[in-house]
Amino acid sequence: MNPRPDESAIFAIERPHPSLFTYYWLSLLVFPPLLPIMILPLYFRYHTMRYKFTAEGVSMSWGILFRREIILNYARIQDIHLRANFVERWLGLGKLLVQTASGSSAAELTIEGLKEFEAVRDFLYSKMRGVKDHVPPAASAPAATATLANGGTTDELAAALRETASALRAVHEELARRRQS
Repeated sequence: MNPRPDESAIFAIERPHPSLFTYYWLSLLVFPPLLPIMILPLYFRYHTMRYKFTAEGVSMSWGILFRREIILNYARIQDIHLRANFVERWLGLGKLLVQTASGSSAAELTIEGLKEFEAVRDFLYSKMRGVKDHVPPAASAPAATATLANGGTTDELAAALRETASALRAVHEELARRRQS
């Protein structure tokens, strides 16, 4: 994976890149009979599409008559796929397909029209996995003085685990002796 993406740059993304509308035009020119039928829905989709990346999740909304909004918490994200066909790659665009554990094999959210799709993918991966800034263990707390939830220390826990391992070893040896007899 690439170095950790700049969160402020990701949080600033609110709209798709203008090349997305060019992509819509080019895809409609491939099937000229669809041009008069599909140009208005794609025009309004492009002009109403909004993204919002926050500390809790990502949301996407679009539409005029039938407004749609999808909000996903980072904890719900299961997988992220990048997809770009030949024309999208030529325009420098990519789509992020975000899947959740909703039971459907289709993507829950498709973020399209991004030039910085790899940085957004890395950002979403880091958020979904809960990656935090690396803190060395020695800097967090010394092992001898770390306090556990029940009030004990890690030294007490280690001693209890050694005692339990010793007792299990003794039981194992006794069972082995009884089998041999």
